[in-house]
Amino acid sequence: MTLPTPCLLTALYVKIDDWLGAHTRTGRPPRLSDAELLTLAVAQVLLGVRSEARWLRFVPRALPAAFPYLPGQSGYNKRLRAALPLVKRLIRALAADTDLWTDPVWVIDSTPVECARSRPTTRRSNLAGWAGYSYCPSHSRYFWGLRLHLVCTPSGLPVTWALADPKLDERQVLMAVLDHDPTLTADRWGLTVIADKGYVSAELDRYLADRGVTLLRPSYRNRTPRPGEHLLKPIRQIIESVNDTLKGQLDLELHGGRSIDGVGVRVAQRLLALTAAIWHNRATGQPVTRSLIAYDH
Repeated sequence: MTLPTPCLLTALYVKIDDWLGAHTRTGRPPRLSDAELLTLAVAQVLLGVRSEARWLRFVPRALPAAFPYLPGQSGYNKRLRAALPLVKRLIRALAADTDLWTDPVWVIDSTPVECARSRPTTRRSNLAGWAGYSYCPSHSRYFWGLRLHLVCTPSGLPVTWALADPKLDERQVLMAVLDHDPTLTADRWGLTVIADKGYVSAELDRYLADRGVTLLRPSYRNRTPRPGEHLLKPIRQIIESVNDTLKGQLDLELHGGRSIDGVGVRVAQRLLALTAAIWHNRATGQPVTRSLIAYDH
């Protein structure tokens, strides 16, 4: 392991510990604190160790004495799933702690999160009722699972996200996400959201316009192109690059989750790792904001 990874983990642990503040739980404090748990979760994703049991065996060798106590695989898994709301809040806290948070441009898209392949697995899966079959034209394949709807800045910083049934309309999901957290657009008049053709909708245009948000997306081939539409393609490629980072370097589709809580926390774990890397790169003046090269070995 190279030196920058401990540097990131140390800075992240201090940030989380300060952010959480004093211990407020009733009863005895856990032997593994929430700050340690979340730092472990980020390190696991950045180093690409998908097996929790193997990760807990690996930590004492890779980070000797960094974590005085490590739970067993079952205890780590339960703590991590229970910490999903905390992980979501931490993603927002780290993102808001960068100068990228106020960027007036957002990019949005959805990508498959496959959860099973064989028909027997889909029938007995605890994700039945949440996941479903769908077709991904970008990858020319059918899949069974969920879709990750991600809103990020052009630098790749996650702003908000949601996991949804892949058959749900992307436009309806976007409106539901913004309704769930109205503070996101409350103080962002002049915000521009860049999307693909799947977000063409007069209803969505009106919904966003009421909130002072402009939606830019390509026109269909039988429509007259809008002025400046040719400039959208390079920006649209950014979200594809972010999805590629999540899947290629952070193993998004190799999450191993078997329940909605399990998939949710593993997806959040990867978004947290991406956000933490961007936060640290920005704070330390790295030339490439979304680079994970220093952290994945």
